[in-house]
Amino acid sequence: MSERRGAALTAYRLAGYAALPLVPLLLAYRTTKGKEDRARRHERYGRGTLNRPAGALVWIHAASVGETNAVLPLVRRIVEEGVNVLFTTITVTSAAVAAHRLPRGAFHQYAPVDIAPFVNRFLDHWKPDLAISVESEIWPTKMDCLVARDIPHIFVNARMSERSFRRWARIEAGKSGLFGKVTMSLAQSEGDGERLSALGVRRVRVTGNLKFDVPPPHATPEMVETVRGAVEGRAVFLASSTHEGEEEVIAAAHRVLRHRRPELLTILVPRHPVRGPAIRDQLVAKGFDVALRSAGEPISAATDIYLADTLGELGIFYRIAPIAFIGGTLVPVGGHNPIEAAQLNVAILHGPHVHNATDIYAALDRTGRAEVIRSSEQLAKVLDDLFADPNAMRRRATKAAEALAPFTGALDATMRALVPYLEPLAIAARLQDREPPAATGRTGRPR
Repeated sequence: MSERRGAALTAYRLAGYAALPLVPLLLAYRTTKGKEDRARRHERYGRGTLNRPAGALVWIHAASVGETNAVLPLVRRIVEEGVNVLFTTITVTSAAVAAHRLPRGAFHQYAPVDIAPFVNRFLDHWKPDLAISVESEIWPTKMDCLVARDIPHIFVNARMSERSFRRWARIEAGKSGLFGKVTMSLAQSEGDGERLSALGVRRVRVTGNLKFDVPPPHATPEMVETVRGAVEGRAVFLASSTHEGEEEVIAAAHRVLRHRRPELLTILVPRHPVRGPAIRDQLVAKGFDVALRSAGEPISAATDIYLADTLGELGIFYRIAPIAFIGGTLVPVGGHNPIEAAQLNVAILHGPHVHNATDIYAALDRTGRAEVIRSSEQLAKVLDDLFADPNAMRRRATKAAEALAPFTGALDATMRALVPYLEPLAIAARLQDREPPAATGRTGRPR
């Protein structure tokens, strides 16, 4: 059994070499779908756009927007110690977030495709002193290359769902295999920690979920007031971070409810803004009046659905809508972060698929601060009941933040766990006269 498991990982690595001629085609295809940055595609081959800054360097990798937002406070703490941070992501949307929010002393590049020549080229250029991966970014080739160079590799905000655990358990070769190469894993929950230990991670500490320590999403007061003025007098419902298959359920609930509440406005924020025009076309074909935010279309009295296909504006809509459905839960994506909604006193609804954040949703459901939705008919009824009783809606919203309060403190716990690895780098940084990075620290493009 162990040999078969080890063979699976060997096959993965060999498949990477075999796929080398196909990588340009894959990246070109992803570019046509808006999933790659054409001007920076060379970074995916491990080529550095910037010069490596002098002194200590920590490489932090996060997959997309959610992980980026969660780890940004940790990035700030590290650069405050005088240590540079190379921050990599995969998605275009996360790169845009990094461009606007990375602190000075941190800079963004796209992560290399997980094939040995690209990863080694990346490591040859950047020579990080420490590698940190966020949540469940498990890339076997990267992990092999870090071990070969004796670079410590730590997972922060680490999670391992039951489904992922079962999959990895079938192919992993125990403590001598993939997970045995991890220096330390800082888990979100006891369950995550137990599953990571069972897979072979030798050092596991439970430090909590960094997302609880992230400030509420930003929104300028002027923009909030502009949108609030446009929806004045209307019953507003928000569906945030939705995926394909969820928009039609939301729209069907709107159709049912608008007969009883003609003033209803649904604000729909797709997880991937690039889908906005396609969603608009689908909804218009079903007879809905849709305004597309990316096209600058205003909310009118006739607007049924306001399609906010923009990046980084959820903070506006959480401050406008008293009720929010959290996407990725009606389809088996696993559920997106409900913490931002709770922080801003929004009543929370979600579907049954919440395996990415089981403990968070369980805390909300257990106290009656959230409600599980399984159909458009149920969603319409729950919304109607909440709109009919504004006091009950406000009580539910204000109690949600209280239900999640015991989960805070992960940022401090994570920093304490990282002290043995960060402190020597910080001391070396203070002893060395360092030149500033070649760029201002925000994007992968030098000035």
